[in-house]
Amino acid sequence: MFRILIAEDDRELRQLFQRVLSRNGYAAFGAADGAEALDMLDKDYYDLIISDIMMPNVDGYELVRSLRDSGINIPVLMITAKDAYDDMREGFVSGTDDYMVKPVNVNEMVLRVGALLRRAQMISERRQTIGGTVLDYDSMTVTSAEGVIQLPQKEFMLLYKMASYPGKIFTKQQLMDDIWGYESDAEAHTVEVHIGRLRDKLKENKDIKIVTMRGVGYKAVKL
Repeated sequence: MFRILIAEDDRELRQLFQRVLSRNGYAAFGAADGAEALDMLDKDYYDLIISDIMMPNVDGYELVRSLRDSGINIPVLMITAKDAYDDMREGFVSGTDDYMVKPVNVNEMVLRVGALLRRAQMISERRQTIGGTVLDYDSMTVTSAEGVIQLPQKEFMLLYKMASYPGKIFTKQQLMDDIWGYESDAEAHTVEVHIGRLRDKLKENKDIKIVTMRGVGYKAVKL
């Protein structure tokens, strides 16, 4: 299920968006301003952000600029009462992907959300960017300030899988099923070996780290 974060200081409007998105099959979460949204983004993964512009503490422009400056490419739908060209231009320059003006037609909003998610999936299916590190699926390379690393297929797929959901814990069995397949004769120890090799190759990387959750599995975290 896609996770959507709504940054909107109008409580009633925020709750309306959450209800509409939930009815359409999305997991919707609310933040009262940009500062709270950034805090939530530090702790959990979201597939898309819907953000107001005029908010206390951190406004929509600042929120998006902060994400883009950090190399985070989550699609953002900006929703605002401002309809002047200069305001719209500033939204797109800051890194916004789409723009709606209040009063919002919630049915149109759902359509735009779906379109943004499809577009993001088409792009991210072949490439992941974490900070200054780029994982390229087609070439199976990891490019960072430290250089370019060519990984064997299974190692790259393991890293790519975990990097696609930073902070999410994967059990050994989940990784075995996803990377080696349900019918594979490979043993769970195989995952440990590949994780060990990945850690060795990424020890100089300043953007991503693989963490062992003792007795549970592994997760990739952003540094």
